[in-house]
Amino acid sequence: QVQLVESGGGLVQAGGSLRLSCAASGRTSSSYAMGWFRQAPGKEREFVAAISWSLGGTYYADSVKGRFTISRDFAKNTVYLQMNSLKPEDTAVYYCAAKQSRVGGLRVGVSGYDYWGQGTQVTVSS
Repeated sequence: QVQLVESGGGLVQAGGSLRLSCAASGRTSSSYAMGWFRQAPGKEREFVAAISWSLGGTYYADSVKGRFTISRDFAKNTVYLQMNSLKPEDTAVYYCAAKQSRVGGLRVGVSGYDYWGQGTQVTVSS
């Protein structure tokens, strides 16, 4: 079992920045990758970014490439999502997730992840 707790969400103006954190506990050493997803009202949950826990390789959705950066800190068992140049369309609940299997690599969607956090709200005002 892996437990995930997100933090760092809030209200920010367009063009601003936020950094989300995801603290992991439990069997984190068995995780292949960590990912960030988001879900806006009335929409499906969508992939944002992923990072290989051991090698640090990353993968991003086209909509956030160049603006968001995913990173991890082994010592703190924490994954971060640095979000810059935020836009109103980035408004959503952001979820952290852990992927145990290597199947599909980093390019998998919601169904490829095994454990989820409770989410943190990000609101970008125009």
